Amino acid sequence: MADRPRSGIVGAGFIGEVHARAVRAAGGVLVAVSSRDATSTAAAAVRLSAERPASSVAELVEADDIEVVHICTPNHLHAPVAERAITAGKHVICEKPFVYRFYPTVRDARGRVRRGDVGALRLVHGSYLQDWLSRPDDHDWRLEAALGGGSRAFGDIGVHWCDLVEFTTGHRITRLVARMTTVPRGIGHPQPDTEDAATVMFETDRGAIGAMVISQVSPGRKNRLWFSLDGADQSLQFDQELPDSLWVGEREQNTVVHRGGESSTGDAARYNVVPAGHPQGYLDCFTAFVADVYAAAAGLPPDGLPTFDDGLRAALVTDAVLTSAAGGCWVQVPA
Repeated sequence: MADRPRSGIVGAGFIGEVHARAVRAAGGVLVAVSSRDATSTAAAAVRLSAERPASSVAELVEADDIEVVHICTPNHLHAPVAERAITAGKHVICEKPFVYRFYPTVRDARGRVRRGDVGALRLVHGSYLQDWLSRPDDHDWRLEAALGGGSRAFGDIGVHWCDLVEFTTGHRITRLVARMTTVPRGIGHPQPDTEDAATVMFETDRGAIGAMVISQVSPGRKNRLWFSLDGADQSLQFDQELPDSLWVGEREQNTVVHRGGESSTGDAARYNVVPAGHPQGYLDCFTAFVADVYAAAAGLPPDGLPTFDDGLRAALVTDAVLTSAAGGCWVQVPA
């Protein structure tokens, strides 16, 4: 890798802009960007402060001065771009990166589980709730299965919840049963062919049971990813809308552990980049993720960096959820 890693971004919507900010904050250089057409690409290059607009996706992924390709397009375009970039010998970041792993409080929770503080896990439960599709006239490309895939709410955000709890606990979801629902849309608006919400009950490979509620139609919830890990000795709770604190519950007392506090585990130290009391958030997670990608590309892979295997895992869990919801039955999740 160059002294300053050099990245190119394919796709210049919301998530492309997040990647662009993270590239710069992680010490990289945004060399080029590619969007829908020449006009939008030129505008995106200015907006994202890229060195140049790419003449095409092919030109970007095969450019000699680009080392890392970020794929931030709609889902149906991921595979061909990724295959082309890998063939060209590039390092590839393909949405979705599981950046919630990079909250220091999540790393602290993981460290406490691994250290044995929680004891044997019995229950793993929580939710991921949003409201951006709760109105009858709300629309987005993700509502169309041809562009976003056969699952929307679960495939878009539910997989984040599953990845986060599997990463934090070390447990794997092995068996599940799911229900899905889609709310009616207004007159003149097509009915989506993907779900707005899902509920899932599951079992894990280490004997825990759990449940999650996933929704993109819950008014007032902007991005509430919440989980509770209930063990024999302690419970741990994380809330992405309040990410600088970790709730630790015991029979005798409950404690709110602030990010960077003296009782935080060493697992969190790498990701505490500002002093305690100064909030860290989603963009900081993305910066940490891209920095860890750069470290891995330089031959120093950090602990907990999500890989294409984790992306495959998300797809397998999503397929099991869809199969269960369609058949009304318990389904095994492939190992």
